[in-house]
Amino acid sequence: MGYKIGIDVGGTFTDLVYTDLTASIGVVKTLTTPENQALGVMAGIKKIAVREGMTPAELLAQTELLIHGTTVATNTMLEFDGALTGLITTDGFRDDIEIRRGYKERIFNPRHEAPVPIARRRHRLTVAERVDREGKVLIALNEDEAVERVRKLKNAGVESIGVCLFFGFLNPAHEKKIAEIIRREHPAAFVSLSHEVLPQIREFERVSTTLVNAYTGPKLKHYLERLETELKRNGLESEFFVMLSNGGIMNAAYAGNFAVYSLLSGPAGGVVACAQLIGTLCNEPNLITVDMGGTSYDVSLIRGGKPAVTTEYWVSRYRVAAPMLDIHTIGAGGGSIAWVDAGGALQVGPRSAGALPGPACYGRGGAEPAVTDANLLLGYLDPDNFLGGEMKLDRNAAERAIEEKVARPLGLDVLHAAHGIFRIVNNNMTNGIRVVSVRKGYDPRDFTLVAFGGNGALHAGVQAKELGIGKVIVPRIATAFSARGLLASNIVVNKMRTYIGRSDAHELPQINALIHSMKEGAEQDLPAAVRKRAGLVETVKWNYQIDMHYKGETHEITVPLGAEDGAVTDQTLGAAVESFHAAHEMLHTFSNPGDPVFFMNLRVEMIIETEKPPVQRLAFQGEDPSAALRSTRNVFFNEQGGFIQTPIYDGARVRCGNVFVGPCIIEEPATTIVVYPKQRARLTEYDSYEMVIAG
Repeated sequence: MGYKIGIDVGGTFTDLVYTDLTASIGVVKTLTTPENQALGVMAGIKKIAVREGMTPAELLAQTELLIHGTTVATNTMLEFDGALTGLITTDGFRDDIEIRRGYKERIFNPRHEAPVPIARRRHRLTVAERVDREGKVLIALNEDEAVERVRKLKNAGVESIGVCLFFGFLNPAHEKKIAEIIRREHPAAFVSLSHEVLPQIREFERVSTTLVNAYTGPKLKHYLERLETELKRNGLESEFFVMLSNGGIMNAAYAGNFAVYSLLSGPAGGVVACAQLIGTLCNEPNLITVDMGGTSYDVSLIRGGKPAVTTEYWVSRYRVAAPMLDIHTIGAGGGSIAWVDAGGALQVGPRSAGALPGPACYGRGGAEPAVTDANLLLGYLDPDNFLGGEMKLDRNAAERAIEEKVARPLGLDVLHAAHGIFRIVNNNMTNGIRVVSVRKGYDPRDFTLVAFGGNGALHAGVQAKELGIGKVIVPRIATAFSARGLLASNIVVNKMRTYIGRSDAHELPQINALIHSMKEGAEQDLPAAVRKRAGLVETVKWNYQIDMHYKGETHEITVPLGAEDGAVTDQTLGAAVESFHAAHEMLHTFSNPGDPVFFMNLRVEMIIETEKPPVQRLAFQGEDPSAALRSTRNVFFNEQGGFIQTPIYDGARVRCGNVFVGPCIIEEPATTIVVYPKQRARLTEYDSYEMVIAG
């Protein structure tokens, strides 16, 4: 049995979780290197090698599985530093990407500017061609014109070209021909074809998703190729996998070609860890997951053991309709900057100090106050024991930053200003939880909260109390839980095809033919050679789904579709229709069982199980935590009227079964767990803290 390594690159830190030759789990942490994430990754691998008493080459030679969660595609969209991108589309559809079906985020603001164009109009060119709604060619592709368009884009310095033709998902012949021309005339260009990226109806969603893939693809592909080359140069012989937004992993070559599928690569690992580890092991099928790192706060919902999935994702005001885990992200992390707006109101985020310069207390030149600075002044963090003592925090720098930027403009003393920052960021995060729960018809009181990330456990008790959640679970390796989730992930390939039909007028042979075609396509996406190199368990599971809506509705609901051996019957289709009525009732408070239901898309999901590291259970060692007591210090608790002397426990000395009564603080090497007044916590056999929140 070789090493397995999961690597999660966050905005501030890069976390690596690994299992060694005895299946024990280890964690290392390095600073993220935004200019080249590969540097932070390799630094982490060197740390593991030192800990294991070997060279990086020896470690990688014994590594049988390496999985990477990356934020390259996400950062590219957030910072708008992607490739110079062009578009080739059908005559008459040049401006679909800007018309956006008339959608505008702020409909009552006449000054609301259009999104930053990722393909400028001069780089969006059209060709004469037309396919009808049945896939029949009405106007043949003008190949000479297509050649001229490609040459024009090449001469303009375009590095990546998206191709999205009208009804190209029904008959991709013209898109394929244009791709041939691009590869002949402009071989250096990255090519993104809509029938490969998103083969389904609705032009705006398809062209937007295709262009986001074109815009982010070159950067992610170059990064993954460079990292893979460096890993193999240092001895890696096994396959290199990347976490995708759907909660599954795929080989790096596939991920590089479909960068749009990796937009949630980083946070997806944490959701998978919650479902696979917390949900299954702790018998907690209904979870709300919160990942608070240095830059963002990622919230997701798991119901019945299954993470919520969406096809209605927006990134930097561009629509992405590929299936991905439904993760709601807000700018609320330890590095989120506090500021006073023009109206004199205190705000926190979404800007972040990141890893460099970081919060003022990091002592790296940061002058703006961040959430971590406030937490330090309120006593929640120990300046001498941050990251297990690897990093010292500068309390004076935090005081100066909050005094200058927040306290003085608001006429407050520094400690009241720090508490104001704490309250506002907590309120922002609580509202983020409501987005994935209350707004979608779920009562958060019916769920358990799982808090991870470096800062999640410090704030989770506040969110749980405000939302009426009775239990919080904090993994002991909370700071690296997303990386741990990478090692619990399976291969997942999603395929979709449009099928327009009705519950009272459909063609089963056509439905089954489309499903068969999608299954073949999914298997081709992961060649047998890749499976063999990765040592995958050859157990393939298939899931089938269908998108449905009532007449006049513009949004679908995706429901399971029974298809034994890939064959849909009238009975299984009827059961799917009944599931749709029930889902519509839950989401929208009404249903129309007597009305025909309209079909829109068919979906197939291929899952290949990977071998998971064994989970070690701890032996009960008593409830008394006194052996772990390190000291006491003044900590601010609003419920207690201010600062009080609070017990501080050393997480390294906490044993299974130890019970902690709030208020108290448990300091793990890379995260701080705050047990607020009237709350209790205990370390469970699965190496997680379980906090009970009083009503």
